[in-house]
Amino acid sequence: MKPVSRRAFLSRSALALGSIGLGGLAAAEDGSSAPTPVATVAQDDAAAAAQSYRATQAELASLVPFGGVHQAGILTDRPMQATFAALDSFAPDRATLIDALQALSRRASQLTVGGAVPVLELDAPPSDSGILGPVNLPDNLTVTIAFGASLFDARYGLARQRPRELTQMPVFPIDQLDPAQSHGDVLLQICANERDTAVHTLRELLRTVRGTLQLRWVIDGFRGAPRGPTPRSNARNLFAFRDGTANPPTGDAALMSQLTWAGAGEPGWAAGGTYQIVRIIRMHVEFWDRVGLNEQQNMIGRVRSTGAPLGGTEEFEDPRYDLDPDGRRIPFTAHIRLANPRTPTTADERFVRRGYNYTRGYDAAGQLDQGLVFVAFNQSPARQFVTVQTRLLNEPMVDYITPVGGGYFFAPPGARGETDWVGSGVFAAT
Repeated sequence: MKPVSRRAFLSRSALALGSIGLGGLAAAEDGSSAPTPVATVAQDDAAAAAQSYRATQAELASLVPFGGVHQAGILTDRPMQATFAALDSFAPDRATLIDALQALSRRASQLTVGGAVPVLELDAPPSDSGILGPVNLPDNLTVTIAFGASLFDARYGLARQRPRELTQMPVFPIDQLDPAQSHGDVLLQICANERDTAVHTLRELLRTVRGTLQLRWVIDGFRGAPRGPTPRSNARNLFAFRDGTANPPTGDAALMSQLTWAGAGEPGWAAGGTYQIVRIIRMHVEFWDRVGLNEQQNMIGRVRSTGAPLGGTEEFEDPRYDLDPDGRRIPFTAHIRLANPRTPTTADERFVRRGYNYTRGYDAAGQLDQGLVFVAFNQSPARQFVTVQTRLLNEPMVDYITPVGGGYFFAPPGARGETDWVGSGVFAAT
């Protein structure tokens, strides 16, 4: 075979391109569709990009007020991203602790509002990390501040102001709690639409209290995307089942007074606050993925695809245990039947759940470290969380999960006005 000269190659290429051009012209003349002009495609892309940008900017501009009777991040809508960070106090005295908590609350308030980053002298450290740019947008940011039982020990003279049921989180029989990711003096729950907003907020808050409050543990969480089929459909957890279907309606103020906000017998400053329980629950997903679908659904009590109770067709359908007295349709050991029996005597055991999925790589055995950051707000942990958790101790699903961390905390009422701060009532009462 003779080598083709460069001139011959170019000549043949030109002829081929000419043939393609004539064919394209012929196709246009006989009514066939012609290629879309490059300029039109570029214009369409630019318009789509502009529309997406405007939607993102509108979302980033969304603001949730920091102050009020109750803290944000409890009953307010749940954004897509979350970070939970427990801190230990190294304040040498009560006055130093007060200064730190005031600064923490006020910086959190500033961040939830957003605004331009102040420009200082060029040779001074910046007033903000700047990872969001020269302007911090609110992005539905909420920062919820809660206190652990250890903050009410003898160090700061707060023992008499400790909420009645605030203790160190007990160890249940299924738990394998790691002290390095359990308990803490202060808990920060940071929620936002975008991950970089949560990252920025934690960094700024830690900078505010450096030297006084120090990280004990931190875990990031995320919600699944809203994949339907309706706007009400709950996202899935990492076992692939919809999570939060039976949550009590948070818009019912009377019900929230019964289930969420501090009740009788609590210190006066606690009114408007609530107990926050956080459980880092590892899900053994590799083990779960080897279980038959029918067995999975019987363990949960719901159809995996729709979220409907077994025998039903729609996620929010009443499971009607009264029509299944023998547990043939939904087993007595199913998670949903144990967690919420739906009887008059168990109605006040319900609580508001606000959980997030997590994934943080893999362990030394090469197993995925994935699971649920379970979050529950209770009026009474003993009446609500502990009672429900005790019923769940022997459910079949315990073979596929291991609680490894978290803690009990109390979220004080919200800050009232510009001069108030979260937790001020604890100190004003002593």
